[in-house]
Amino acid sequence: MTNHEAHEHHEHHDHHENHDRHDHHQHHEAHAHHDHASGHAHHHHDNFKIKFFVSLIFAIPIIILSPMMGVTLPFQFTFSGSEWIVLILATILYFYGGKPFLFGGKEEIAAKQPGMMTLVALGISVAYIYSLYAFYMNNISNSTGHTMDFFWELATLILIMLLGHWIEMNAVGNAGDALKKMAELLPNSAIKVTHDDQREEVKISAIVIDDIVEVKAGESIPSDGIIVQGQTSVDESLVTGESKKVQKAQNDIVIGGSINGSGTIQVKVTAVGEDGYLSQVMELVNQAQNDKSKAELLSDKVAGYLFYFAVSIGVIAFIVWMLVQNNIDFALERLVTVLVIACPHALGLAIPLVTARSTSIGAHNGLIIKNREAVEIAQHIDYVMMDKTGTLTEGNFSVNHYESFKDDWSDDAILSLFASLESQSNHPLAIGIVDFATQKNVAYANPQDVNNISGVGLEGIVDQKKYKITNVSYLDKHDFAYDRDLFTSLAQQGNSISYLIDEQQVIGIIAQGDKIKASSKQMVADLVSRNITPVMLTGDNKAVAQAVAQQIGIKDVHAQLMPEDKESIIKDYQQNDKKVMMVGDGINDAPSLIRADIGIAIGAGTDVAVDSGDIILVKSNPSDIIHFLSLSKNTMRKMVQNLWWGAGYNIIAVPLAAGILAFIGLILSPAVGAVLMSLSTIIVAINAFTLKLK
Repeated sequence: MTNHEAHEHHEHHDHHENHDRHDHHQHHEAHAHHDHASGHAHHHHDNFKIKFFVSLIFAIPIIILSPMMGVTLPFQFTFSGSEWIVLILATILYFYGGKPFLFGGKEEIAAKQPGMMTLVALGISVAYIYSLYAFYMNNISNSTGHTMDFFWELATLILIMLLGHWIEMNAVGNAGDALKKMAELLPNSAIKVTHDDQREEVKISAIVIDDIVEVKAGESIPSDGIIVQGQTSVDESLVTGESKKVQKAQNDIVIGGSINGSGTIQVKVTAVGEDGYLSQVMELVNQAQNDKSKAELLSDKVAGYLFYFAVSIGVIAFIVWMLVQNNIDFALERLVTVLVIACPHALGLAIPLVTARSTSIGAHNGLIIKNREAVEIAQHIDYVMMDKTGTLTEGNFSVNHYESFKDDWSDDAILSLFASLESQSNHPLAIGIVDFATQKNVAYANPQDVNNISGVGLEGIVDQKKYKITNVSYLDKHDFAYDRDLFTSLAQQGNSISYLIDEQQVIGIIAQGDKIKASSKQMVADLVSRNITPVMLTGDNKAVAQAVAQQIGIKDVHAQLMPEDKESIIKDYQQNDKKVMMVGDGINDAPSLIRADIGIAIGAGTDVAVDSGDIILVKSNPSDIIHFLSLSKNTMRKMVQNLWWGAGYNIIAVPLAAGILAFIGLILSPAVGAVLMSLSTIIVAINAFTLKLK
C-alpha cells in the first residue's frame, strides 16, 4: 500500500501549473505542436472540407471549358468569351483554394525545409502565372502562334491536393489538447470566506495562500489546500488516476482540480497559481511537448527531394532549349511542363489514403491513432516502458498470506487491525485488505486519527492504542527486528508486503499479490522477438517488482519510483538517439507519455493521460501494443510503396517532359504527362486500400 500512497502524497508537491498568466501562451504552444504533428493538418485552421467543395464549384466550369494540357476531351466545349470565364474562375480558385498551400510553402521556405507544400505551391503558381501569359498571348496581343495554357491542370491540382489534406485531417482527427483539458479542471472563480464569516465570490487569480475557500458538493476544488472544516469524499481520478473516491476530513490535503463529492468543506489554500500540483504537471507536459523532436515526416522528405529535383531539371531544360532553339515560348513551355508534372498528385494522396485506412483498421481493433508521426516512429522503437500496476497486472490485490507475530494474538486479530486502519483508504492495497476481511467475516473497529506517513504507510488509533502500517524499508531504516527469510520468500512470489507495528515491535505481516494480466507474458515475448527491450517502471518495492518481472520475462526493472522519476528515466534512455515508447494511465503518467517518442495511453485511464498519448488502447489490453507495432509496420510498408509509385513516376516523367529524348523525337507532351499522373494516383489509391493488420 505504502509506496503507492507515498506516491500520491508526494505528487502533491511535485509538479507545477499556472493558470492565468501562462494559459494563453501554453495553449498556443500546444497548438503549434499539434499543427506540426498532424502533418500541416490545420494550416491556419483552414477547413479543408469546405475549401474542397467551394473549390469544386469553381473548378467544374474550368474543367469543362478549357482543354487538358492542350488536348480537348470529349465532354469539353468552348464558346466565344469562354476563355474569360475560365480566367476569372481560375484566378479565384488559385487564391482561394491555393491559399493553404501558398501559406504552407512560404512557411516551409522560411524554415529552409521545402516539402510537400512548397512543391504544390510552386506547381500551382507556375501553372497560373504561365497561363496568364498564355492568355495574354492568345487573346490580347496579336501573336500568330497558339501558346498553351494550364488552367485545367491548375484546377485539378488544387482539387486533388485539398481532397488529400481533407482525407488526412479526417483520419488523424483533431487530437484533443491535454493542456486545455487540464486548465479546464480548475474553476474560474471561488467562494472566499472572509474574516467576519461572510462569503464572497472572487476570481481564482485573486486567491492568495492562507485564504479560506468554501467548496460545495459537486464543485471543483479551486486550489491545493488543507481541509479546516467539514468532511467529504473527493474524486481525484482526473488528477491521480485512482478511480475510487477518497474520504477526506479535517487536516487532510486536497488537490486543486479534483471534484468535491458529498459534503461542503472549507479549505485553507496552501498553493496558488504555478505552485499548485496541477500546474506543475502542466508545466512538465508543456516542456515535453516543446522538446519532442519534430520528426520530419517521410512524405515531406520525399517532397523536399522532388522539389530540388524538379526545379533543377526545369531550369536546366529551359537553358538548354534556349541555347538550342532560341525560342522563349518553347523553352518556357518545357520549364512549366516539368514543374506542373512534378507536382505530386500521387504523393498528395499516397500518405493520406494509407493513413485513413490504417486509422480505421486501428479503430476496429481498439487502437485510436491520434498522432500520425507515431506510426512512422514505431519502426525504430528500442525500448517499451510499462507501468506495473494496471498495465501488466490487473490492479486488484488479493491477500495471499497474513500472520501474527504475537504469541497471544490470533492471525485473524492481526487481520482485523489491518482492516481497521485501512478502512478509510481508497488505495487498491487497502481495498484488497478490507474486502478480504469482509469475506472472512473478520470484524474490524472504526479507527481514529488516521494519518498518511509519506513514503511509508499510515498510522492511526484503534481501541485507544496507536498502530502503524509500514513497508520493509521503514523497518530497515529504524532497525526493527523481523523475519527476513519470510519477507524474501513472500516478496519473491511477487507480493506487496506490509507490516503492523505496535510501539517498538513488529506484531504482524500481510502479503498481497496482484494478478498478472493473461496477455502480459506473451506481449513481453513478442517485444523481445522484435528486438525491443521491455522495461518496467513501478512505485512498488524492488523485490516485488523483480518477482513480477521474472514471471513475465522482463529484465530491466526500475522500482520505488516517484511519478516525476519516470519522466527523467525516459530522458536517460533516449540518449544516443534511442527511441522510447511509454505505456501508462494516470495523470502522473502524462509528462512521461509526452516525453516518450510514442506515448500509449491505456483507455481505462484518465482523460488527461488519454489526451497526452499518441495512441490510445481502448480495451486496456497489453497485447494491443503488439497489434499497434504490426499495424505500423504494415502501414509504413504501404507508405513506402506508395511513395515509390508517386515519386517514381516523377523520376521518369520529369526528364521526359524536359525533353531529354528529344533527339529521337520523343518529347513527353503535357497531356501524356497528365494521363501518367492520373494513373499513378489510381495505383496509389488501390494500393492503400489493400492494407491489413496481419
